[in-house]
Amino acid sequence: MTPVKITLSAVALALIALPSSVWAQGAVGVWRKAELDRRDAALSTSIGADGSSRETLADYGNHRFRYLRRDSDGRPEQHNNIIDVVIVHSGQGTLLVGGEMVNPTGNADTGEYLGTGITGGTRYELGAGDVIHIPEGLPHSFLVPQGQHLTYVLVKFPAPEGGTSAVQ
Repeated sequence: MTPVKITLSAVALALIALPSSVWAQGAVGVWRKAELDRRDAALSTSIGADGSSRETLADYGNHRFRYLRRDSDGRPEQHNNIIDVVIVHSGQGTLLVGGEMVNPTGNADTGEYLGTGITGGTRYELGAGDVIHIPEGLPHSFLVPQGQHLTYVLVKFPAPEGGTSAVQ
């Protein structure tokens, strides 16, 4: 499977205009562009040793919204039971997806793995407004050019039993 990249600004803006406050599961949340801009500025002051900073915007139990800023390449990862949807808010970078993970370490029980690289795979250039769907089981890594950044909303969903290929 390959990720789907949609460059429709209206779709991205509609999705980014989701959750400012988070209440109980099932409640509506709204994060407006101005709020994400403020959060982006705050995240830029707390970049960790891995070249990123992140926060959970909302955890609804069966899906979660995260906000991430990357100032350098991320480690390759693979989630066998999780689908990632990425909405790029600002900056630029490349998504490397597919291929084979190099030196995977992780937990077979959770299906979560990190690696030191990816051989093969496909590269997708990313910029503000892009929307990406990464099916479960695909190694992926975000690459950020030196001196640049990539900020995005990440929505994590559990994969349906039998995988996304079973979805009609």
